[in-house]
Amino acid sequence: MNNMSVSSPNFSYPFTKLQQIARDILDQARQGGASACETNVSDGIGQTVSVRQDTVETIEYNRDKGLSITVYIGHKRGNASTSDFSAKAISDTVAAALSIARHTAEDDCAGLADAELLVQTIPDLDLHHPWPLSVEQAIQLARDCEAAALAIDKRITNSEGANVSLSETQFVYANSLGFMGGYPLSRHSMSCAVIAQHHDTMQRDYWYSVARDAVDLEQAGSIGKKAGERTIARLGAKKIATCDVPVLFEAPIASGLIGHFVAAVNGRSLYRKSSFLQDSIGKQVFPPDIHIRELPFIKKGLASGAFDDEGVATRERNVVENGTVQGYFLSSYSARKLGLQNTGNAGGNHNLILENAQPEDFTALLKTMNKGLLVTELMGQGVNTVTGDYSRGATGYWIEGGEICYPVEEITIAGNLKQMLAGIVAIGNDVITQGSKQCGSILIDRMTVAGN
Repeated sequence: MNNMSVSSPNFSYPFTKLQQIARDILDQARQGGASACETNVSDGIGQTVSVRQDTVETIEYNRDKGLSITVYIGHKRGNASTSDFSAKAISDTVAAALSIARHTAEDDCAGLADAELLVQTIPDLDLHHPWPLSVEQAIQLARDCEAAALAIDKRITNSEGANVSLSETQFVYANSLGFMGGYPLSRHSMSCAVIAQHHDTMQRDYWYSVARDAVDLEQAGSIGKKAGERTIARLGAKKIATCDVPVLFEAPIASGLIGHFVAAVNGRSLYRKSSFLQDSIGKQVFPPDIHIRELPFIKKGLASGAFDDEGVATRERNVVENGTVQGYFLSSYSARKLGLQNTGNAGGNHNLILENAQPEDFTALLKTMNKGLLVTELMGQGVNTVTGDYSRGATGYWIEGGEICYPVEEITIAGNLKQMLAGIVAIGNDVITQGSKQCGSILIDRMTVAGN
């Protein structure tokens, strides 16, 4: 296996130090009686600046480090962690993990990943881009971002502020099968939220951008402009009568629907039999023109990775093909519980791409819907993964004749996720990459909108 050796002046420790700590942990665990051991050692830095009403509110620096140790004594598992890298703290943490394992019940599914599944070669996925941004430069970016929002309209009378954040992390994962791998990561972001007032009503909205590389962030002025425009558009919001209509989820929140699907076909939900998509492999869940691909090797991808949290090699795959579920999201433990193959998803999914043969632009989606609700913000946590029942507070816009008529508020949208996923009518080409799931706006054929 090719192991990426990293040295960056920004981190508190050289990469080789993290590797040595990992080796020491494995040695001590073995000497303490562990039949197997795995550890994750990380070191990170960050800086966040927030500005409100052109005044600096906070400047935060962080230097974080930590290690997690999992030991196995046969099929007994123990885990302990610490943020102290001193020799005594590491020794004490190993001892704590061993003590926990000795008092834990046997579990035949507990253990390291199968050796043949561990990654052999770690490609360079271009995930580390330090942002040499001084505090003064960050403050100016935040001020520019907020100023662009406030300049949109005089009715924008207040601000929740603009934030500029940068972070870098490096990690090493190692286990007693001889695996050791790791690499550095970066993640930077910029955001703005403002408040508009008209007569006795107020509305708030925001916008943000996130990327591995600062050059891929939206410009500060563009982020502020969008935050301001979105806020002004919400003024004059009305209530509507309860109805059953098509619902269009705007791209920034549409990815949440894919998140609910992932939660339902996650190994933990499946082996606990707490999923509305139990035993769904080979079954039609989405319309036949929909595909979901997992692409862990996208350069600069927000959820790219050569291996998962257990060292298992990631791979490109079709999770959904022609609307039919092809695979779950499984770690070693959940795969053993289900009698299935590990999918390299310990720690979560990698870049998920939702697509169909003919994505529509946003204007075409509104025309396709004709009459219904465009949802731009969701509130509350009313999603039941066991039954699929879905009920959340929402705000957005009422659509008539394929055109936006007016903003709406104080409504609840409700349905069942199984019917919602099967009822996807169209997908937009307005993809915004802000996380591990990428999709455009999603149009659902019918949901209940509870209003007056």
